[in-house]
Amino acid sequence: MRLRAAVRRAPRALYEELWAAPADRVPRMGEPGAPVWRPVFLVVLVIIAVGFTAVRTVELTPHGAEVSGLAVLVAVAQAAALVAGMSRPVGAWWAATALAVVAILATVATAPLDHPSEWVSGLPLSPRALYPNPFGGVALQGGALFLLALRVRRRRAVAALVLSTAPALFLALRTPPLPHSGLAATLLVFATATVLGSALRSLRLARKDLVVQAELTTEERARRTLLEERNRIARELHDVVAHHMSVISIQAQVAPHLVERPTEELRENLAGIRENALEALAELRRVLGVLRSEDAPAQGDDTRHAPQPGLDGLDGLVATVRSTGLAVALRTTGELRPLPPGVELSAYRIVQESLSNVMRHAPGASAEVVIGHRPTGLTVRVVNSPPERPATPSPGVRHGLLGMRERAAMLGGELATGPTPEGGWEVTAILPVDAGTKTAEPNKTTEEVP
Repeated sequence: MRLRAAVRRAPRALYEELWAAPADRVPRMGEPGAPVWRPVFLVVLVIIAVGFTAVRTVELTPHGAEVSGLAVLVAVAQAAALVAGMSRPVGAWWAATALAVVAILATVATAPLDHPSEWVSGLPLSPRALYPNPFGGVALQGGALFLLALRVRRRRAVAALVLSTAPALFLALRTPPLPHSGLAATLLVFATATVLGSALRSLRLARKDLVVQAELTTEERARRTLLEERNRIARELHDVVAHHMSVISIQAQVAPHLVERPTEELRENLAGIRENALEALAELRRVLGVLRSEDAPAQGDDTRHAPQPGLDGLDGLVATVRSTGLAVALRTTGELRPLPPGVELSAYRIVQESLSNVMRHAPGASAEVVIGHRPTGLTVRVVNSPPERPATPSPGVRHGLLGMRERAAMLGGELATGPTPEGGWEVTAILPVDAGTKTAEPNKTTEEVP
C-alpha cells in the first residue's frame, strides 16, 4: 500500500520539485547584491557553447556519413540550452535532458548496418555504429546540471542528477557495444557537476547570511551605542534636575516664614509643592540607580558624586589638554549671562570630546575653541589645523560625534562637523537658550588668548 501510494505521488512530487518550484533569484545588474562576474561568465559560457556545438555535431554524425541537418539542430539546441541555464536553469535542464534522449534516438536510428537483421532489444545496432565517446554531449548535460544545482535546493539537484543519468544508463544497458568505461565517466561528470554546484550554492547562501547578520549586528551596535550615549547624558543631567527640585523643596518650606500672616490655604499649597518636589527627588534617585547600576563598579564614589562641569571648567580642561602638548586657544565672545546648567554641561562635553578627537586624529595640530554668547543661545566652535603626521588608528568604535549630536538635539540645537578648506576639522554647535532666562550678573564681554 505504501509503495503504491508513493508511486502515485511520484509524478506530483516530480512536478513540484523539478518544474513548479522556482529557482533562487539572482539580482539583476544594477540591483544591490548583483554578482559582478555574471556578464563575464555569460560571455565565457557562450564561447564554450559555440565550441561544443562543433564537437557535438561531429559526435552525432556516423563514420563516413555526411553531416545531417538533424545533427546540427540537436547540437545547436543543446548548446542553447546550456546558455539558457544562466537565466532559466530549471527549464534549460529539462530541455537538455530531452535533447539528450533525442540525440540517442537519432544516433541509433541513423546508424549504418552491416547486417540489417542485427537488432538489440528492438533497436538496430552494429559494431560500425560505434561513435566517438560523447564527450560534448556529456559536457553540455553536465553544464546544465551545474547551473541547475547553483540555483535550487540540494534535494532537487539530486533528483535532477538521477533523471539525467537515465539516458546514459539506457544506452549502456540496452546496447552492449557501448563500453562501460564511458558510462562510469558520464556518471562521474554528472555527479561532480551536481556536487560542485550545490557546494557553491551553499557557500553563496552562507555568505549572504553572513552579510545579513553583519548588517543586523551593525544596526544593533549603532542602536546600543545610541542608548548608551543617551543613558550617559541622562546620568549627567540628573544632578542638574535634582538641584532644581531641591531648591523648589527648600523654597516651598521657607516661603511661609517670609509672610507675616500666611493663610492656611497658602500653607497647604506650599506644603503640597514641597511634598511633590520630595517625591520627584525620590523618583529621580530610583531612576539614577537603574542608569548607574551597570557602570557603578567601574566608577569610584568621588567620580559618581562629583558636580557636573560647566563653562567655568573650560579653563581647567584647556590647561589639561595643553599639558599633553596640544596648542589650544580659548576665546569667549558676546555678552555673558547666566545659562541653564544643561546648556553649560552640553557645551563643556562638546568641547571636551572635540579636543579629544583632535589629540587622537590630528597629531601635531593646533586647536581653537570659541564660545559665543548670543541673545538666543550659545555657540560652540572648535577648529583644528591640519595634522603634521598621520594619526595612528585607535582600536574600538568612536562614539564622540554621536554623543555630541545627541547633546545638541536634546536641547533643540544643531551640530555641524566637517573638514575645513585648509585641511583641518571643524565642529560647530548651536545650543538655544530660552529667551525668558533672567540675567543675574552684569553684562560683560571677555576674551582670552593664550
